Amino acid sequence: MSDIEATEIIDVGDLDGEAWTDYAIAQGWSDGMPLAVPSEAAVERFTAIARGDNEPFPPISPSRLIPTLQSLAANAVMAGCRPEYFPVVLAALRGVLTPDYNLHGTLATTHPCAPMLLVSGPIRRQLAINYSSNCFGQGNRANATIGRALELILLNVGGAKPGIMDRATHGSPAKYSFCFGENEEESPWPPYHVRRGFAASDSVVTVMSGEAPHNINDHGSTTAEGILTTVAQTISQPGANVISGKGPLFIVLGPEHAQTLARDGWTIEAMQKDLFQRSRVHASRISTENQESYASMGRLPVDGHYHLTPTPEDFHMLVAGGPGKHSAYIPSFGGTAVCSVRVAASA
Repeated sequence: MSDIEATEIIDVGDLDGEAWTDYAIAQGWSDGMPLAVPSEAAVERFTAIARGDNEPFPPISPSRLIPTLQSLAANAVMAGCRPEYFPVVLAALRGVLTPDYNLHGTLATTHPCAPMLLVSGPIRRQLAINYSSNCFGQGNRANATIGRALELILLNVGGAKPGIMDRATHGSPAKYSFCFGENEEESPWPPYHVRRGFAASDSVVTVMSGEAPHNINDHGSTTAEGILTTVAQTISQPGANVISGKGPLFIVLGPEHAQTLARDGWTIEAMQKDLFQRSRVHASRISTENQESYASMGRLPVDGHYHLTPTPEDFHMLVAGGPGKHSAYIPSFGGTAVCSVRVAASA
């Protein structure tokens, strides 16, 4: 089935921004914020820049509609993207359409998860994607609109309507937009996408269905051991979905914490192994009912503890953000995977 069957072709030439937004809201096409007008000329500018990306898209869950490039461009226009952002949006969409990402499950759950978009490589600087101070926050057009474009595509083409298919109990501000860059310039370790097997010259979008970032505050520790203790204890929580032990998580280190960790000789691999062990949740912190529920699914404690992830490698670590002794923890939905896609060259 094509998404053309589920869309209405209208003449938007006579609608100003406010009239178009009101019309789109009435049709259920909006995330609640104002929308740019997806005129034919604007859509054509976006599709023209993406003509080098010729691989067809599979159906988007839960609607199972096969998207056209024009429908994807229209949503990117409405989100406020510039045309040059569009290849990043398409790479992100390919990431969430990877079967292991489990798009249907992540969109239909009661959990407050949203697609997290991490951008690595040269395109961060080319598009002025924020990877430094306030990289999770407001104030940057690229971050805000690239993440929003993917969310609008999942809403309008995928059919993830809040309260209908999207059954999130509370939802999350990350459902508006969740896109940030990697601070490769201040990282003492190889860039994340290089560790994933890409070339340093590649531009890569990595996606995961996750919660909004949880702050990790440590202004007092002056050693790697102290910082890792704070990180481990912060993420060791029985209320996050990763207690299921099925999914990955992200640790986003602030540059100041990263420099201390590197100064004391810690590698990414060593930190993964350390945090995998020290973030385990003791069974005494988990209710009897939950332990029985986990056991019914074959999830049993090991040495009286529950690991957060299947392996140490499921702790995905990188540097982002600016000055300040803060880091961040992004737990996943659980039943999802981390998927990385190279951004296709523009036409």
